[in-house]
Amino acid sequence: MNERKFHVVLVEPEIPPNTGNIARLCAVTGSMLHLVGPLGFQLGDRELKRAGMDYWRQVEFKIWSHWTEFCGALPAGSRTWMIEAGGPKRYDQASFAWGDWLIFGRETLGLPEELLRGHRDRWLRVPMRHPEARSLNLSNCAALVLFEALRQQGFADCDHLRTNH
Repeated sequence: MNERKFHVVLVEPEIPPNTGNIARLCAVTGSMLHLVGPLGFQLGDRELKRAGMDYWRQVEFKIWSHWTEFCGALPAGSRTWMIEAGGPKRYDQASFAWGDWLIFGRETLGLPEELLRGHRDRWLRVPMRHPEARSLNLSNCAALVLFEALRQQGFADCDHLRTNH
């Protein structure tokens, strides 16, 4: 797969502001957003729109009704990365390539254990220092991993990116 973009996949997202923030992230990075249902909110949700601000019209996104439909549509040879706590490899140890699919699970339950076991070689974690901390916010994790993938590509086509405080 030679496309110069990444795919961010949210499996059964539950919290509208997280999805809105990730939509905004995808807009500014030129990444495609995939929402795999069932969704824990309506697409017209006010919080979803507010978090995504006016970026929604700049986001390339697709909605999948369920995991099986999504998997059945993955192009042959697609590289998928499961990002979830407990992964055997840190996200910064992966070698990302254009066209990779970065897959994140629900905010409350993450990705299903059977899915993770079946993709152990592509199961990545975000390291955390405090042993009692459960997890980072989903939109923060998506940003960390996506920007590492972009960094590995030399931030190609991203020179226009800037931060506003």
